[in-house]
Amino acid sequence: MELLQSMKVFAKLAELGSFTKVADAMELGRPQVTLVIKELEATLGARLFHRTTRKVNLTAEGEKFYERVEEILGNIADATTMFGSQGATPRGRLRVDIPAAFAQLSFMDGLKRFSRSYPELDLILGVTDRTVDLVAEGVDCALRIGDLPDSSMVARKVGSAVMVTCASPEYLREHGEPASVGDLQAHRGVQFLSGFSNRPQPWRFSVDGEDKACHCRAAIRVNESKAYVQCGVAGFGIIQAPGVAVSEYLARGALVEVLAAHRPAPRPVSVLYPSRTFAAPRTQAFVEWLRKHFARIDQAWLG
Repeated sequence: MELLQSMKVFAKLAELGSFTKVADAMELGRPQVTLVIKELEATLGARLFHRTTRKVNLTAEGEKFYERVEEILGNIADATTMFGSQGATPRGRLRVDIPAAFAQLSFMDGLKRFSRSYPELDLILGVTDRTVDLVAEGVDCALRIGDLPDSSMVARKVGSAVMVTCASPEYLREHGEPASVGDLQAHRGVQFLSGFSNRPQPWRFSVDGEDKACHCRAAIRVNESKAYVQCGVAGFGIIQAPGVAVSEYLARGALVEVLAAHRPAPRPVSVLYPSRTFAAPRTQAFVEWLRKHFARIDQAWLG
């Protein structure tokens, strides 16, 4: 098999981590995939993968080779789309995952504008706060709020989200309003469990120009954004959430902002997609659209 095809099989195995999955994805026989990798390793004089009964992982040599293969295949993809297909309308299935905090009317209106711009896309929207295995679950890209753990995913910042600390009028009548960040020690809060670590996320505040992390005694712990906000509305305790997620409750007085003078710096919002694959035109279109239009989705709370 020619070297270019061998590189494609190698890259797909690096992405999927399974000979069987590569065979299915590329419509090859599994023995053929195995033979391609063996011949490639023999040609290079290096072992490219660690093989176990459950998983196939790149060796250190494989990682270095993959960096070059990724560049080569990327250049070839660019070259083959220079003519004719340039400017072609992206088409096909596009699965996007967003955090529950963004499942608001303003965001859906923005997504509708994107969909109208690319009518040949079959848009599938997933809403979740849990960690998503993009490759295993067939997700093209995912939008996430906050700092991201190290991973094999490509992460591109598309904007930021204003964070608001707030509580229900009922809670504030019973417990009083904190006048300073230090006062939070005497209050109860709703803790949000991170989708990455399943640990409570600290609140952050700007104090004397510096970023300060703070924990509050937990009245309840929650792992989903909408339920988190509803616990705040119900009076469990103070919450800190993206403004886009609590805007309607602030507007009608179901939640009241506290410690407004200590609002933290807006949290980064990033779009993730697999680094082991070359982003399809449909994914590229969505990422570029987000980068250009994200702040316009909700100008009060997104930047």
